[in-house]
Amino acid sequence: MLEVRDLDAYYGGARALWSVSLDVAAGETVSIIGPNGAGKSTIVAAVARLHRNVRGRVAVDGVDVLSLPPHRICDRGVAIVPEGRRVFGHMSVRDNLFLGAYRRLARAGHRETLAEVYALFPRLAARSAQPAGRLSGGEQQMLAIGRALMARPRLLLLDEPSLGLAPIVIDEVFEAITTINARGVSVLLVEQDIDRALEISARGYLLTEGRIIAEGPASTLRDRDDVRRSVLGI
Repeated sequence: MLEVRDLDAYYGGARALWSVSLDVAAGETVSIIGPNGAGKSTIVAAVARLHRNVRGRVAVDGVDVLSLPPHRICDRGVAIVPEGRRVFGHMSVRDNLFLGAYRRLARAGHRETLAEVYALFPRLAARSAQPAGRLSGGEQQMLAIGRALMARPRLLLLDEPSLGLAPIVIDEVFEAITTINARGVSVLLVEQDIDRALEISARGYLLTEGRIIAEGPASTLRDRDDVRRSVLGI
């Protein structure tokens, strides 16, 4: 479904990604793991067209999307949950969720999708009328995921969903990601917690200093010494 080939990215004159290539098949969860500053979030931003100083090929269903504006990427069935959640604190939970349903196809079934999001995250249903700024960090992460789901994506981009969350909340978030994938949504997951990420993934890529230096099935990638050394420093 997603094909990235020879992707280079720049911040001004500084190069952040070096010929990155990766794939996400339909219905698959794939993780990008690596240390802080490796360029993981830059890949997600490039795919979503939120970072434009890039070269290479990014294709969704065989169509190169690097020339498209971000809202057209959403029209291709791609949604992003950004690092830091970025919910609108003064707006209610319900209104934050409805913002995600701006695609024409999503608007048509937004009430059914809202019910699905509330079933996935019952805490959001209980706090539907509350301002999003009053939610806990974990609830705001659930809201960010729910908002992305309101677009009815076929590919979900998740950037550091466990960042700053308590372990019990991380369990809930990763359980929800597993459920989302089981419903047929492809997932590209950027995550520093390699054990949790690879536990729910079919495959993974290790990114270090802007380069992919290892890839493979999650079951074998997790136990490789070079992965542990790169991410954990051991």
